[in-house]
Amino acid sequence: MPLTPSQSPAQRDPAWAGRVFWALASLLVLWPILVLTEFKPWVLLEPGALKPAWNFVKAFFPPRTDPEFLIMLARETWRTVAMATAGMSLALLLALPLSLLSVRVLSLSALSGRMALIPSVLRQLVRWKLMVLRSVPELVWALVFVRVVGLGPTSGVLAIALTYGGMLGKVYADILESSDAHVATSLMRNGSGRLQAFFYGLLPQNAGELTSYTVYRWECAIRSSAVLGFVGAGGLGQMMDSSLKMFNGAEVASILLVFMGLVWLADRMSAALRKALA
Repeated sequence: MPLTPSQSPAQRDPAWAGRVFWALASLLVLWPILVLTEFKPWVLLEPGALKPAWNFVKAFFPPRTDPEFLIMLARETWRTVAMATAGMSLALLLALPLSLLSVRVLSLSALSGRMALIPSVLRQLVRWKLMVLRSVPELVWALVFVRVVGLGPTSGVLAIALTYGGMLGKVYADILESSDAHVATSLMRNGSGRLQAFFYGLLPQNAGELTSYTVYRWECAIRSSAVLGFVGAGGLGQMMDSSLKMFNGAEVASILLVFMGLVWLADRMSAALRKALA
């Protein structure tokens, strides 16, 4: 049965005016930002810039695969993973207690309504500390520690530990704060401690999300360790820095393939852990 004109579907999006307005407003805001940052992508297409870039990309193929280089690549890969894992371990040791201290749900004084003055001040100080830790990029921490402990993975481990400790603590606290606090509150009202309320009330329902974010941050730490290598922290980053300075595209290609493999491994690990905790 054909539709009458009154029954026919609308031929125009009823919200088109709002969409057009916000699209134009976004362009008006974005344009001065692009001008301020001197964003000129067409410079990449100029002959003077395109030719050396094309020559460097052509040097990527085939990647370098001789045994001597692969042995060195495996050693630096292990060093990079070890640096990221050690940094994340220290970050967890820093983040877990700070996140528990900054979670209002686990405050005994807040059970009666308003949190007491001293716990409230302590909670705010802990949150400020987490903000300071994550505000300083790991590259800056690495530059500081390179001058304190010298060149090598130690500076990278400490840099990752401080920055990622602040990130993990902030996100852990947000995840716990946004979860259903009924079980944890009931446990504390019946005499249990804060740790018991955390392990039996909050952790079971948030374990998957906390684990997924932790593995993701470990993946980010691997990438960060590569950047830290450019300032003398060792690992694949320092190896890539040397290859780039020598314009050795084949070595750079092999190192990038290793990074892709590490990211894939972290992704598979995260999926397996989420499945095990489901």
